[in-house]
Amino acid sequence: MTQSTPRIVDLTLPIAPGDGRTPTVRCEKWRIEPVGCKPYVANVHYFAHDSMAGTYLDLPAHIEDCNDGLDAATYPVDQLVDIPATVIHLDRGDGSGKIGADELTAVCPPGGLGPAAVLNALGSRRFDRIAPRSVYLGADAVRWLIDGGVRLLVADVFESDDDPQAVFETLFAAGVLTVCQPIHLDRLTSPRVRLTVLAPRFETATQLPCRVVAKMEMPRDE
Repeated sequence: MTQSTPRIVDLTLPIAPGDGRTPTVRCEKWRIEPVGCKPYVANVHYFAHDSMAGTYLDLPAHIEDCNDGLDAATYPVDQLVDIPATVIHLDRGDGSGKIGADELTAVCPPGGLGPAAVLNALGSRRFDRIAPRSVYLGADAVRWLIDGGVRLLVADVFESDDDPQAVFETLFAAGVLTVCQPIHLDRLTSPRVRLTVLAPRFETATQLPCRVVAKMEMPRDE
């Protein structure tokens, strides 16, 4: 009999001390001497980084013109946990330019998109192993995702500096959340997964580091 067992793939880029533009994690040793108990040393951490450290979540209100009044503290958590997602794989090389709707349509699994999508445009390449923004979504590809019902997009490519396509403005205006700088997208071998995106409940924050994991149902025989 064939059954299935879930396999979890962590798609999150770690935030290491001193990595990236500004991220730092500093640790202090605090000696705690509670009354009547054995003293102990605690590791207390201080964080200083911008909101694009590691893998990060953008809410629509990250762009002021798309502000829907929701932030990391108020966005409904049920829309971030165990969300059905379609996985789309390409294998674009460095500098290969704009991705169109026809290209996505050709490789999209049967059955449509649904509430979330994972776009692995770069194959086994990481987003930081190509020239920045040298592969990007075209305006028609963005509209294709929105028209397909996507409200959460995890992708290793988005916008171009040299050929702006209003990617984020269009997505946010349609109420679509984005997860940027994910890793390990090529490890998703199922056409459908369940996504969970978790971030601290910072009031007023509309862009912040997050953890994103995908759950695949893998067949097993018994």
